[in-house]
Amino acid sequence: MENNSVSKLITLYFFTVLFLCSEFIHCNVTYDKKAIVINGQRRILISGSIHYPRSTPEMWEDLIQKAKDGGLDVIDTYVFWNVHEPSPGNYNFEGRYDLVRFIKTVQKVGLYVHLRIGPFVCAEWNFGGFPVWLKYVPDISFRTDNGPFKEAMQGFTQKIVQMMKNEKLFESQGGPIILSQIENELQSNKVRGTAVRSYMHWAAKMAVDLGTGVPWVMCKEDDAPDPVINTCNGFYCDYFTPNKPYKPKLWTEAWTGWFTEFGGTIVQRPVEDIAFGVARFIQKGGSYFNYYMYHGGTNFGRSAGGPFIITSYDYDAPIDEYGLLREPKYTHLKDLHKAIKQCEHALISADPTVTSLGTHQEAHVFSSGNGTCAAFLANYGSNSSARVTFNNRHYDLPPWSISILPDCVRDVFNTARVRVGSSQIQMVPSNSKILSWETYNEDISSLEENSRITTSGLIEQLNATRDTSDYLWYTTSVHISSSESFLRGGNNKPSISVNSAGDGVHVFINGQFLGSAFRTSKQKSFTFNAPANLRAGTNKIALLSVAVGLPNVGFHFETWKTGITGPILLNGLDHGEKDLTGQKWSYQVGIKGEAMNLVSPNGVSSVDWTIETLATQSQQQLKWHKAYFNAPDGVEPLALDLRSMGKGQVWINGQSIGRYWMVYAKGACNSCNYAGTYRSTKCQLGCGKPSQQWYHVPRSWLKPTKNLIVVFEEPGGNPWKISLVKRIEHTQVASELN
Repeated sequence: MENNSVSKLITLYFFTVLFLCSEFIHCNVTYDKKAIVINGQRRILISGSIHYPRSTPEMWEDLIQKAKDGGLDVIDTYVFWNVHEPSPGNYNFEGRYDLVRFIKTVQKVGLYVHLRIGPFVCAEWNFGGFPVWLKYVPDISFRTDNGPFKEAMQGFTQKIVQMMKNEKLFESQGGPIILSQIENELQSNKVRGTAVRSYMHWAAKMAVDLGTGVPWVMCKEDDAPDPVINTCNGFYCDYFTPNKPYKPKLWTEAWTGWFTEFGGTIVQRPVEDIAFGVARFIQKGGSYFNYYMYHGGTNFGRSAGGPFIITSYDYDAPIDEYGLLREPKYTHLKDLHKAIKQCEHALISADPTVTSLGTHQEAHVFSSGNGTCAAFLANYGSNSSARVTFNNRHYDLPPWSISILPDCVRDVFNTARVRVGSSQIQMVPSNSKILSWETYNEDISSLEENSRITTSGLIEQLNATRDTSDYLWYTTSVHISSSESFLRGGNNKPSISVNSAGDGVHVFINGQFLGSAFRTSKQKSFTFNAPANLRAGTNKIALLSVAVGLPNVGFHFETWKTGITGPILLNGLDHGEKDLTGQKWSYQVGIKGEAMNLVSPNGVSSVDWTIETLATQSQQQLKWHKAYFNAPDGVEPLALDLRSMGKGQVWINGQSIGRYWMVYAKGACNSCNYAGTYRSTKCQLGCGKPSQQWYHVPRSWLKPTKNLIVVFEEPGGNPWKISLVKRIEHTQVASELN
């Protein structure tokens, strides 16, 4: 009984603080059970995710203006720790990482900001946004009640908050930031143990104590402690209820599509289904929703996580990777936002009254005391339309749809009725030709002599590279006696098997390429196995272990191993199996061209590039290619068509476009036509085609003439067929709605 009384006093105090802040002294941003309260006014807030490192500063204002024109109030972004603190205490906020400039651009356009500091972000971003050096802090354990981790995490969070305060960017200072997030999808109540729950409570208190003057949220954290708001992520969040009755119902990630993996299908989500999910969330008391993503952008450089997340982070978003509007998604959601805003006063003033209109139909009616009325008429039937009667009027509802009536009379919007046609995408040739390719072959003959690390046994790849490169060479020598029967024409066929927890491996014996193998995103490890061209005497074995992005999600992923783990076995010898795992191995971090900075637009005088023609072009592995081109005319977005290549990386004027890989999509492709079907799963396209063919080239990275393109190709592709194309989209009004 005493505990119950204390609880009531705490609740009364909490409500009193909220009331005073919102009704009298207007202190900072607050909230109540209905909504976020800004300047004393409850708000229905519409948000969209745009991640500043996934576009260029030259694109930011246009993207944000398009978001505003689309009816958004808020821009949501994560803060990416690994790009801002690449080494302990050394910070980078330049170029695409200029967080302050990005937020000030949002403010200039006239929108609010939700700053999701994390600092774990997941986001299909390399290592989940954590800097790799964090893994090597002594005695560290990620995202649990661990002193070293909490110290580092708190230090970065404080750094970001103080930076925002110094620039007066919190709304309490007159800035645009109205919400902040700490942690991300921790789900400490999901059998994670008391240490994780303790960490979650510590993180919440740490964030609140920073005194930002705006609310903090924790997404997918059912037991987030007061005053932190727990929020929902997902395809649908209408079912979601905050963990306290005085917290508003917020949806931090309404997924507009999904990311794509190399070898995976292109995932899309019909806009009718997104609109239905949002309308259903609002009709059930939701007051803030954020599209993840509104503009997905590009995983430039080696920023993609996964592994195997492709360079494009388009996400089937309303604004596509290149900054163009995706129709009908953009305009249909814009119409939805307009309809919701017409209902705002009723939505923030009253709780809904729910009335059945049929077996699968119902009305949610919001009536305020001053006569304001708004209604949402829903048809949950997935296969058939329905005619319903509401307030003595008849309304036709398509399957799996909601109609919005801002005055309880006029049907101004239905989630399943789309008034614009689809974008017609064309990738058309530009007037810029890439000619006169030159090549440089990676030299693997002196790997052992140049190696800086030599030890008995195999070392973990990340321990050696610290993620400064996707590549780590493992080299050793093995002596084969002349008495081995396979060398004398015997029946035994020698072979080599290599077990790896990395993402891929290229195998060379005596300087000759033997073969490659890669795991899939569903595997933790894989085995390369192939006949080995061994000879009597000393044989040099070189294994190039390849990473395709570090893991970005998983409990304690800092403990996961990568690279070649062994065993490494020679089979088919007279004396039986020979295990090479424990013998002396030499290691070289990265490839020679990286160390020589071949991507530099200033050139490398010590390298003898070979002029190559289409006739002399060979399919040798591990080759560098370079050429020059002039910037195409016009202003259309640009892309490289890399269908002729295999796998590698590409740079323009020293800037990394990202990883490419012409691996073909496999999966269960299906139609993406919306037919009123409940789609908790997504529609998938692109089977039998490359997961990504075109790679975004920002125009701001180009000079008028003599732009340098450098390509590093692993398996051996044909650069002569690389072309620079323009992306053009046309949208027509849907003919059936004319």
